[in-house]
Amino acid sequence: MQETEFFQLKSSTALLLLVGFYLLTFLMSLMISRKNENVDGYMVSNSAVGFGLSAASMIATWIWAASFYASATSGFKYGLSGPIHYGFWGALMILFIYPFGRRFRKLAPEAHTLAEVIHARHGRSSQLIMAGSNLVGSCISLMVNFTAAGALVSVLSPLSFIQGVLIAGLGVLSYTLWSGFRASVLTDFAQLVAMILAAVIIIPLIFFNAGGPDFLAENMWRLDEEQANFFSTKAILEQGAPYFVAVLAYAIGNQTIAQRLFAVREDLIRPTFLTATIGYGAVVIGLGMLGLLALFAGIQPANGDMNNIIPQMASMYLPPIGIALFFLLVVGSLSSTADADLCALSAIVMTDIYGKNIAKGKPNPQRMLWWGRFTMIIATMMGVVFASLRLDILVMLVFVGALWGAIVFPVIVSFYWEKVTNRAFTTAVISAVVLFTIVRFELVPLTGAIGVFFEIAAAIGGGVVAGLMTFAFFPRLFAIGVGVAVAFGLMPYFIGFLRDYTVLLGSLTSYGVSAVVCIAMSWNSKERFDFSVLSKRVTAFHEEQEAMLSATTTTQK
Repeated sequence: MQETEFFQLKSSTALLLLVGFYLLTFLMSLMISRKNENVDGYMVSNSAVGFGLSAASMIATWIWAASFYASATSGFKYGLSGPIHYGFWGALMILFIYPFGRRFRKLAPEAHTLAEVIHARHGRSSQLIMAGSNLVGSCISLMVNFTAAGALVSVLSPLSFIQGVLIAGLGVLSYTLWSGFRASVLTDFAQLVAMILAAVIIIPLIFFNAGGPDFLAENMWRLDEEQANFFSTKAILEQGAPYFVAVLAYAIGNQTIAQRLFAVREDLIRPTFLTATIGYGAVVIGLGMLGLLALFAGIQPANGDMNNIIPQMASMYLPPIGIALFFLLVVGSLSSTADADLCALSAIVMTDIYGKNIAKGKPNPQRMLWWGRFTMIIATMMGVVFASLRLDILVMLVFVGALWGAIVFPVIVSFYWEKVTNRAFTTAVISAVVLFTIVRFELVPLTGAIGVFFEIAAAIGGGVVAGLMTFAFFPRLFAIGVGVAVAFGLMPYFIGFLRDYTVLLGSLTSYGVSAVVCIAMSWNSKERFDFSVLSKRVTAFHEEQEAMLSATTTTQK
């Protein structure tokens, strides 16, 4: 059971599955194509997407290729609690987005990007920090998904890695290019249905083919003490807590999520996010169980690569038709996120690069559309090229995660506290990223007073996370009390201990430093921002176009 040969689909079968999948999604996108595309529809579907499509799109986008494999890796490494630590915390973060999301929509109901609202609240420097982090993050996500496609194709078929990357890149671009976000949402629904059906068939089939309940009882001895403990401290410190902190940053800072927030009908935000919470958790925890089953089976990842765990399980315990379903499951998961990344990138370039900076707030909507489509083409080319080089993207992912972690508190508090300034926002983010870098890469020895300083900052960061989560559903003073109590409560445990867990230490330091700097610089500020002006500063582009045409007509008369 230590090694296994991968079962491979025939080249013709793999091509038929890939071409058939992308052809069907392309035909679906043709159903909604318009000769004269509306720029707001292209970016957020005119903020009128219904419940079913919105919930499905949120789930499909949240389930991307990296999390697909990472959930199984978590189950394999950490045992009984592994899938829960990955799926449950990710689902919980979807739940905690919606109260803040409702606030964003209330203040700027016609927004297209979160950076656009930040520009209206603070100015250009804060906007560019927000937009820049999303450009880098979405590009990296695109590379990860194309890389996963190449790896899947090369493992389960005779086709090469490069061929898999090219097919995925061209396939996703083909159905997203013309109709943008509307095509992404519509195809997300179909992709999610396919993923759920495949998961419902595949997971039980692998479980019973492996031996069912008796198999688990007979192989419990393979789990070490930590893996057999559902409340494993190791699993919490190495997987649960770092991931919990990271996904909160991802949820608030990422444009793919914000875009769906601005697209759903405002009165449907709550049921959409509640449904997405349950749907995401169920699918991802289920997929993580495949890694747990591999642990029970005593399987070792081929070539030492944890990403091979799920393909190995599929090869060992599924019939050929089951492997074909598994193939489509992974292709659907990576495609649903890749098209969301393309839409996010195009919206940022259209709104924040062209609309707010190049066009100086007076964009030509038709020209905006071509900026968006050109962005998708360039992003796909870059994603294919970098994926084909198989670059080590861990360092970039770490920096993007830190940047989003540094952004979370300043972004949220900016839409509730009128005293936060542009200078406080930018200084807080930059300070947090710098100190995170020092901790994460141990640029200075984390000993003595320096170690204690960062552990105190991390304890404050833990209080910030707890406070923000409480603030999502409870009054402000109560949330502040919870945050302060958690911060002081964590300090005795963190000092002298957390320096051995640099990933968690760095992430919490980012939260803590950004919060302290932002509050300190805003406390005595004389600024009293009027939140009612946001809805006037952030408007639909087709309305601006109509106003410009009306003004031109009046002038001519």
